[in-house]
Amino acid sequence: MGSLLILGFLIGMRHALDADHLAAVAAISTQQNSIRSTIKHGLIWGLGHTTTLFLFGSMVIWMDTIIPEQLATYLELAVGFMLVALGLDVLRRVLKDRIHFHLHRHKNITAHFHAHSHSGESDHQQSNHQHSHDQKFPYRTLFIGFMHGMAGSAALILLTMETIDSLWAGLIYMLLFGIGSMLGMAIISAIIAIPLRASANGLTWMFNSLQIGIGLLTFGLGITIIIESMPI
Repeated sequence: MGSLLILGFLIGMRHALDADHLAAVAAISTQQNSIRSTIKHGLIWGLGHTTTLFLFGSMVIWMDTIIPEQLATYLELAVGFMLVALGLDVLRRVLKDRIHFHLHRHKNITAHFHAHSHSGESDHQQSNHQHSHDQKFPYRTLFIGFMHGMAGSAALILLTMETIDSLWAGLIYMLLFGIGSMLGMAIISAIIAIPLRASANGLTWMFNSLQIGIGLLTFGLGITIIIESMPI
């Protein structure tokens, strides 16, 4: 039994590498200005993913039933439309905002990069680069995690019911799966953030090119999921 629970944790880490998960978190990461912030959003996504996965899965297992195939299809469709929206939002920000980077420090804070937008400004030199660090809880990222958790619950519940007979073992399995996905996404988020810390020279075009690529890939993956999930 212990080996199955460990397997659940490892499968959860692998689950974070699914294409739709990577696309969503990559799109979110384009709005972050530091590795710490990117990792934070990756963890929050994982928290939302784990919460709905665990609650939804627990209810289904407790009732000894399965998720209707039609409902699972609609949830996948919702994820597809969400990815399309995320991809379009990334592309919209690239086209609308004139983003570039600055290396600076606040009082008693390590030097760091920040992306600045000068949309609508005629003179860059006159722009005020003073800013504050947003400490608001990322509810948008949490919601995206919720959506992914609901869409992925059907497959996980089926796998759990096929491998584990005990109710409590099944719940622990899903919890460890969720924790594994949180850790996996935090690691992936850090990897995504590394190019943004490369150097100040040439970072602006690199960042914008990366954003365009992520936006197009996210949009394309969303369209693919919609087509594959569309009821015939």
